[in-house]
Amino acid sequence: MASHAYTVSLDQTLRELQQQVRQHEEELERLRSDELRLPESVAGQTRIIQAALKEVTESDPFLPSPGSLLPALLALRRTHQTIQESNTYLDSQRSAHEQLSRQLEADEARLKDQNLLSDALTARIHSLRDEVDASTNVTPEEGAKERLQELRAKKKNFDRDTTKLMKVLLRFIANHLAPMLAAEELGGPVVGDLMDVDGEALASGFNAQGKLKNPKETADKEDKRQRRIDEIWGQAAVEESGRQSEVTAAAAEMRQLTEELLNTLSEAQGDNSASYVQLSRESAAARFLVRSKIAQFHPKDAMKLRLVDFGRDLET
Repeated sequence: MASHAYTVSLDQTLRELQQQVRQHEEELERLRSDELRLPESVAGQTRIIQAALKEVTESDPFLPSPGSLLPALLALRRTHQTIQESNTYLDSQRSAHEQLSRQLEADEARLKDQNLLSDALTARIHSLRDEVDASTNVTPEEGAKERLQELRAKKKNFDRDTTKLMKVLLRFIANHLAPMLAAEELGGPVVGDLMDVDGEALASGFNAQGKLKNPKETADKEDKRQRRIDEIWGQAAVEESGRQSEVTAAAAEMRQLTEELLNTLSEAQGDNSASYVQLSRESAAARFLVRSKIAQFHPKDAMKLRLVDFGRDLET
């Protein structure tokens, strides 16, 4: 019903507009048929234009009938035009808005960094002022004594932290790293490619493709296993009734190499040429340290290894 009424109103509006167009066309034809001569003078043409303007101004404007849809159609057209113009404007401003947003984020990040730096500098200034105030009331001997006590306390804390870290490192080597090192030594995947390694499975070894062999029970199985361990690790293996001796040997080798590298680096006192350790063989432990960027081989001798001196790089 509503659709029918809308159609009727639309037809009525269309007829009104068509009738208005016909009236204007008839009026235009009448004016053309009269063939009125226009004055040639400028003043005469001006009077005619003024008279026409007055007539148009004083005449009643065209108004649609009360039931006409023309006002709604005009409003709809204007609304649609406004929406299109708004969308066009939004598209033109989107890139600028995104650029401003990125700039704002960068400025906020820089401001945050500056605030952190300012806070750190302020704290450092206060600390220095406190030290200056404290030093003005003590003699040089007392100041040296306090400084010595501070250094001793720092060394004590450092030694305690070092001991704690070494215990954690040794546990990591024994429980996690050693089985993977043993697997690599026996021809298996490199450290990290095979995470869960069973010590008993290592006794069977690996095939040419790096896969674990199927275990076989033979009379001299343990003897062959021990000979293989001695060939690879020598005296580093610690026998535990044949159980996980490959893992134990790999752990002992890693511990020994780590301790030797640390001691040599400490004794070298910053001299890189004196911080190298002579290797008896290129072991999986040495390769792992190099891959982890913890150590590096000598550029001209692959049987020499040294730790990367991170602290020295920071000091320089």
